[in-house]
Amino acid sequence: MNPELAGKIDARIDKVAEDTEHIFNNAFWENLDIVTNALDNVEARTYVDRRCVFFKKPLLESGTLGTKGNTQVVIPNLTESYSSSRDPPEKSIPLCTLRSFPNKIDHTIAWAKSLFQGYFHDAPENVNLYLTQPNFVESVLKQSGDVKSILESISQYLTTDKPLNFEDCIKWARLQFEEKFANEIKQLLYNFPKDAVTSKGEPFWTSPKRAPTPLEFDIDNQNHFDFLVGGANLLANVYGLKGDSGSPDKSYYAKVLSSIEIPEWSPKTDLKIQVNDSDPDPNAEVVTDNSVIEKLSSSLPAPSSLAGYRLTAVEFEKDDDSNHHIEFINAASNCRAENYEIEPVDKSRTKFIAGRIIPAIATTTALVTGLVCLELYKVVDKKTDIEKYKNGFVNLALPFFAFSEPIASPKGKYGEKTYDKIWDRFDLYGDMSLQELIDYFQKNEGLELSMMSYGVSLLFASFYVAKMKPRYSMKITEIIELVTKKPLPDHEKTLILEVCLEDENGEEPEVPYAVLHL
Repeated sequence: MNPELAGKIDARIDKVAEDTEHIFNNAFWENLDIVTNALDNVEARTYVDRRCVFFKKPLLESGTLGTKGNTQVVIPNLTESYSSSRDPPEKSIPLCTLRSFPNKIDHTIAWAKSLFQGYFHDAPENVNLYLTQPNFVESVLKQSGDVKSILESISQYLTTDKPLNFEDCIKWARLQFEEKFANEIKQLLYNFPKDAVTSKGEPFWTSPKRAPTPLEFDIDNQNHFDFLVGGANLLANVYGLKGDSGSPDKSYYAKVLSSIEIPEWSPKTDLKIQVNDSDPDPNAEVVTDNSVIEKLSSSLPAPSSLAGYRLTAVEFEKDDDSNHHIEFINAASNCRAENYEIEPVDKSRTKFIAGRIIPAIATTTALVTGLVCLELYKVVDKKTDIEKYKNGFVNLALPFFAFSEPIASPKGKYGEKTYDKIWDRFDLYGDMSLQELIDYFQKNEGLELSMMSYGVSLLFASFYVAKMKPRYSMKITEIIELVTKKPLPDHEKTLILEVCLEDENGEEPEVPYAVLHL
């Protein structure tokens, strides 16, 4: 469009995230003057925002949603960051509707996406945490009341459900079909038969509730077959096994299925099903009996026996038609829709809803681009008066146009020093020893280091006198590698350290984090 820009644009296809920091490294960020955002999800926006704050780069953030648009200016040492404020949460689908009483395709797609997340991301990730974190069970007990189901899931993925080849993956997918679209539906009808009535004597299955029908697997039903193919290939991906190469061979799948014995279903007489979200979940038990946890823990293989073994946690990616993600979600959604006599949809519609795609309108995009460019001129002009900058909010459908000054970054104070809570930090240079770091804070800030951490790893705590003694002479990088039990990546040139400092009165003032420049 503009020939003068030929050769001046470096187009990348790499995802901007923590796992690509070896590509988008310190040198990349330090060479930037200004960052502009045109991202499609909040996670990516907050990540770029964190990097801009860390490297003190101006950020021009913008977004569109149909006829709506917004722009935000983030200026180092002047304004708050993008992550400083959040939009109110979107209205979600009631859990009991998703679990038991869907009545439209949006409900079944949300359920199928949750199924995908549980099978191929959450469970493998929990397995990896169990294999790498020494006190995993204790940390789960503190953070989650659902420790029983987490441990059961880990046990299944490491023992009972662990596939040895692709045929095992096909068998697993077939059994999951039976569980989700036949057994769970039979259980629901056991609890609430089609002629069930409420306490008021009214029919239980009245609109918007739909009485479901269990499915019988039919390999010639495209949705049934797609669930099998997608589930088997995704599980193979999780375990690093070879899946289908090219189009799936239905006769091969049928041959594998012929050797599977489907367990006979029997109702769980003690299982209760939540009818309304306002009611307490009867199955959300908090396990307080340590013997149950100990029994589950002892049934797991020791992490030491699986040293180096890891599963692949699959991240949902809607735009790759060959990865089986949309195939599985569409098939699972349509099978559930078949249970409840809901009109099924094709893969493109499922991708549209599951990927939360909202069509872009060229007029909105052009307007937001223009507003960003107006702020870009001010950044290039190095304006330092916050009143000169404007955040924009528009809705062309109303029409509505509003502008506001950016919110100033909050300030903090320790001793006689005032600092910016977002943009300021303690900059430390060179791989110093722990003792040198302690001396630095005493000499330059008049404060005593009492605690220091790197990510989730505690590097120093003054109350662990004996344990800390050997660390005083060690370099910070050596302590990090000692505690985390893994080497620092070669591209890691700056380390973020969270510090707790005490003043002469033994008080712990709020202070910035520290950055160690290697």
